[in-house]
Formats: sequence, structure tokens, C-alpha cells
Amino acid sequence: MKRRLPERGREPTIALINIVFLMLIFFLVAGTLAPPLDADLKLVNTADLEGTPPADALVVHADGRLTHQGAPVESATAFFALLPEEARARVRLVPDRDLEAKELVSIGRALRAAGAEQVVLITERGL
Repeated sequence: MKRRLPERGREPTIALINIVFLMLIFFLVAGTLAPPLDADLKLVNTADLEGTPPADALVVHADGRLTHQGAPVESATAFFALLPEEARARVRLVPDRDLEAKELVSIGRALRAAGAEQVVLITERGL
């Protein structure tokens, strides 16, 4: 007489469906936690604005040239000396995308050594 193997029951897929459904509800609720904007509000369109660097920023070109308000600058320390006293705590740099990182780091270090408390990089989105 052969011993009969017990029949395998069906896997409980209901539990899996419940978990997926609860996750769906969670993400729907979590995505709507921010209050909606007023229906009559129209946001500002900045697509046609021309991005220009801030007036007190040091522009670093891809070849390492430094300019401030269109005029060439000898070095980062010379630029720092041109800044008014209230602008020396936070110095802004606008680096070219193709500038080598080691050049950018050396300019930042020179500004910090000259007395800048904070060196801020201005990026394309920040303009």
C-alpha cells in the first residue's frame, strides 16, 4: 500500500493583496499631505528670464580666468580685498561648468585663507 502524500493547499494570496492595497492607500495619502494651492493663483513664469550672476560674485571661467563685474581680477585674494567689509563674510563664486575641480578648490581655499567665513557656489538653478 502506497503512502499518500498530503495535498498542498493553495498559497494565501489574500494576505499579499491586502498588503499591496494598504501600501497603495498609504502612498495616496502621503502624496496629498501638502495643502493645495488656491485655484485662482497664477505662478510667475521664469522661462524667459536671463540668468545673470550676482553683482558681488567672483566669476571663474573654464580656463581659470577670474572676473568681477566684467573686469579681470588678478587673484582670489585681490578680489577679496575689493569687497566691502559687510560682504566679506559670505563670498560668492560663479564657476564655469568646465572648470577643473582642483582649480575651484584652490580658489575656495585662497578665499578662506584671505578671511572669508563662507564660500558659496552659485549654480545654474541658483541664478
